[in-house]
Amino acid sequence: MPALSETLLQPKYLGWLFDGWMMTLWAAFLVVALSTVLGFLLAAMRSSTAGPWRSAGSLYVSIFRNIPLLVQLFFWYFGAPRLLPAELRTWIFNNAEISIGWLSIPWPSFEFLSAITGMVFYSTAYVGEEIRAGIQGVPKGQYAAAAALGFAPAGAMRWVVLPQALRLALPSLVGQYMNILKNTSLAMAIGMTELSYAARQVEAETFRTFQAFGVATLLYVLSIAVLEVAGKRLHRRYMLAYGQR
Repeated sequence: MPALSETLLQPKYLGWLFDGWMMTLWAAFLVVALSTVLGFLLAAMRSSTAGPWRSAGSLYVSIFRNIPLLVQLFFWYFGAPRLLPAELRTWIFNNAEISIGWLSIPWPSFEFLSAITGMVFYSTAYVGEEIRAGIQGVPKGQYAAAAALGFAPAGAMRWVVLPQALRLALPSLVGQYMNILKNTSLAMAIGMTELSYAARQVEAETFRTFQAFGVATLLYVLSIAVLEVAGKRLHRRYMLAYGQR
């Protein structure tokens, strides 16, 4: 029977996995925040009465939902840089920080920037559709009631329609946010040092496949569980706020 020290991962390798987990959570947070903001804009375009805006929104959804995320990540990492001027491309690849007077701000790696860009464009198509579905689920009478109370169209959307739309869309949005967190693992293909990449590094150096990917699996499960619990609590608050159970 092997000794316990020969079975468990050393602290150094656990540190690698922890760093990869932090990168996964940070990337997921950024993608969730940016895709939600852009998703509201996309939902507004798709719900617009102006034909050009509605058509542009539909085209965006058709393009980014029908191209696999991995292909999009490859495009942003391998293809998009070739469209940039040589000087800008060199600056992006080689800069380690941005200096503003006495302040130095770390510059993210190109792998990180490419992954975030690709995932935001991809996820916005899904998040925007969930928000649009929530808006469409609000009864039309709510618009008329808001107008009767003196709300302008923008005010009616902000104070009357969107709170109800978010309540309807929240469970689906949480599901999309879970997908975003899991989709960060695809960024391993372009070299972003997230959790799956770190697990692969640990496995390659220690040959302890079960331990490396076992710890990574537990961290993914923990992250998804926390997100699910938070989503359920937030949804319950929305339901109570509107007198529903």
